[in-house]
Amino acid sequence: MISKATIDRLPLYFRALRLMQREEVEIVSSEELGKRLGITPEQIRKDLASFGQFGKKGVGYYVRELLRNIGDILGLHYNWNFAIVGVGHLGWALSNYRNFTSLGFNFAAIFDVDPDKIGLHINGAQVFHVNEMEKIVREKNIHIGIIAVPEAHAQAVADKLVASGIRGIWNFAPRKITVPNSVYIINEDLSVGLSSLSYYLSRRITK
Repeated sequence: MISKATIDRLPLYFRALRLMQREEVEIVSSEELGKRLGITPEQIRKDLASFGQFGKKGVGYYVRELLRNIGDILGLHYNWNFAIVGVGHLGWALSNYRNFTSLGFNFAAIFDVDPDKIGLHINGAQVFHVNEMEKIVREKNIHIGIIAVPEAHAQAVADKLVASGIRGIWNFAPRKITVPNSVYIINEDLSVGLSSLSYYLSRRITK
């Protein structure tokens, strides 16, 4: 079974390879890739070997080919459609994040309950009332829902997304959400990240 740590490193490889492609780098070794990412060459080779044979011994990896292979492993070729729920500060920022599109994710819709926001267009996507979620998810073939609502409303929003047919949820609300086993969820608690950073910084100060 492939470890979560290995899977979590794949997007890092993908991002670095995309940058190399823009720099017109044609071949890269695991040593060079490792230097860019702060990951050992051995770990990179082990991670990639989990998915097959890539590159040529003594030559390295062909950037364009490896980029395509990792993109396929990550499923980016499916061009997933996603929707955001919540047009607060975070929802607004996520709506305007350009890299989603460059990765192949299609921003299809936004949902909110504020009558002043319904009908607005943000970065090409229309804001719909949450009561229209099931209809819009079906019409626009939306696969992923991003929760950017206050903590108190997160579970209700998740329930509504699941009922609408969403297959994956990216949750930014700082609480644990329960979903059926058929729905995959990623929790992105910003407070946890900051608290972890605080921990490491405090250790340096006390030394």
